[in-house]
Amino acid sequence: MHTAFISHPDCLLHECGPYHPERPARLPAIEDELVACGLMPKLERHVAPLATHEQLLRVHAADYIEMLEAASLRAASSGAAYLDPDTAMNRHSMNAALRAAGAAVLATDLVIEKKADNAFCNIRPPGHHAGRGRAMGFCFINNVAVGAAHALEAHGLERVAVVDFDVHHGNGTEDIFRDDERVMMVSIFQHPFYPFSGAEGRSERMVNIPLPAGAGGKLFRAAVHEFWLPALDRFQPEMLFVSAGFDAHRDDDLSSLNLVEDDYAWVTETICAAGRRFAGNRIVSVLEGGYDLKALGRSVAAHVQALNTS
Repeated sequence: MHTAFISHPDCLLHECGPYHPERPARLPAIEDELVACGLMPKLERHVAPLATHEQLLRVHAADYIEMLEAASLRAASSGAAYLDPDTAMNRHSMNAALRAAGAAVLATDLVIEKKADNAFCNIRPPGHHAGRGRAMGFCFINNVAVGAAHALEAHGLERVAVVDFDVHHGNGTEDIFRDDERVMMVSIFQHPFYPFSGAEGRSERMVNIPLPAGAGGKLFRAAVHEFWLPALDRFQPEMLFVSAGFDAHRDDDLSSLNLVEDDYAWVTETICAAGRRFAGNRIVSVLEGGYDLKALGRSVAAHVQALNTS
């Protein structure tokens, strides 16, 4: 078996407007780097299906999905529909979002059914800011939450964990799972920083670790050792889902945590080691942020290389 690599051409058609950092070029930048470093032939490619309403309604409110569908119709007639100042839809956005969530569902099936060792979803739009009933921060559907809920509801797992190393707090994921005792979330993010949440209201299952601007890899790794790993060891999740954001890279203009490729390789190896201890080696990774194209490609390559050799 190999690492499953899941994507879909529909994800290239979503656009938030000219000069927006969450742009279609992100996905080819990743694939080009995987080809250049010789990784792509080692991966098993899969085409993302469309997520179903049933799968979406496990984590999102019905009236919210109806609102997204209505916004999609407005975008089809007028060219764009803005859900907040940073989050816009064009006529293809809803389909792209359904493919992104469907990728997480397919990845979950492949890993649990032992048809892949683990999986990486090269998709957009990202998802971890999307709450049960709100779009924000470039996100419409919470892809990683859809995958985690699928593992619980369709496959009968009793405990799963979401590991989020995007530079921004995954407030949408926390909103969805805050009261679900079957789910733990461990995250590290720059603070104070958009979306200005996560530093308060932490719990044994919501292990949010804010880091100051300029923290760098040393503080990042120390936080993983001090907070993430003990929490995961206590919770003993049966599967790990990764909100894999690469916008904490030192070359990314949207943040200033100053991580580098070696930090992403290290944290992935650490996650894989945890997965071997108590999660049956079941890991699904879903792309979130990362906006400097060269840094994004190199960072994802380091991440996928670690997944593929775990």
